[in-house]
Amino acid sequence: MAISLREADSRTEQRLRDFAGTLSEKDRRRFAAIEATQRGHGGITYIAGVLRISTRTIDRGIAELDHLKDDPAAGRVRRPGAGRKKRSIPKRRKKPT
Repeated sequence: MAISLREADSRTEQRLRDFAGTLSEKDRRRFAAIEATQRGHGGITYIAGVLRISTRTIDRGIAELDHLKDDPAAGRVRRPGAGRKKRSIPKRRKKPT
């Protein structure tokens, strides 16, 4: 039972999407950057299409890979201060009498 090259590519692409879906934002960005750089010319566009992410996201991932040792957000999912702001506790209203 021979597998055509096109079938193998679609299986590989699906496995890449499935794996990337289990990663955090930062890990997904860096995974996409590694995959794109391994593919050489056109790799960024190809991986962006497969993983359905922006080419700018992959560019950010490549920049992050160049500075892994100086990562201020090591061990964090988001940069300090990023993300949704904390919700303040609403004041209780008095019941009308």
